[in-house]
Amino acid sequence: MRLLQNIHQFDLMTFDWCLRSKHRERAVALSRYVSRSADGPLYVVIGAVFLVLNNWHMAKLMALAFLIERALYFIFKSSFRRNRPAVAIPGFKSEVIPSDQFSFPSGHTSGAFLMACALSFAFPWLAWVLYPWACTVGMARVMLGVHFPTDVLAGAFLGHSICLLVLSII
Repeated sequence: MRLLQNIHQFDLMTFDWCLRSKHRERAVALSRYVSRSADGPLYVVIGAVFLVLNNWHMAKLMALAFLIERALYFIFKSSFRRNRPAVAIPGFKSEVIPSDQFSFPSGHTSGAFLMACALSFAFPWLAWVLYPWACTVGMARVMLGVHFPTDVLAGAFLGHSICLLVLSII
C-alpha cells in the first residue's frame, strides 16, 4: 500500500510540474493534434493498406496484437479503476473529455507504442520517427490532463510488450 502511495505522490508531483510549464497553452494546443493522431482510425487504415497490399503477415500481426492489447487494456482499466486527474485532484479540469472513466493504463499510449513497434518491424528505417511520435502521444495525454505519468508508462509497456510477444509467435 505504501508503494502505491509513493507512486501516486510521484505522479502528482510530475503532473503538477508538467502543468506549470510556461508554454502550457502552446503545448496543450499541440497535444490535441498529437493525441488525435492516436485515436485509432489511422490504425484501421494502416491495417487495411496491408490487406490491400497482400501483406498478410503485417495484417495478421496488427490484428492479433490489437485484439490482445485491447482485451488487456479493458481488463486493466476495470480492475485498477484508477481515477483520472480531474477526479483525483480537487479543482482540476482536464483539457479534453476522456473516452472512458478510468486512467490506468493509457490506451492512446498503448496503441501508439504497439503501432511504433509493429511498423518498425516492417520498416526499420521509420523507427526513429515512430518511437518519438509514440512518446509524444504519451506526453500529450498528460498535458491534456487525462492521464498521470505512470498511466502513460504502463500504456507504453503494454503496447510494446504485446507487439513483441505477437511478433515472437507469428
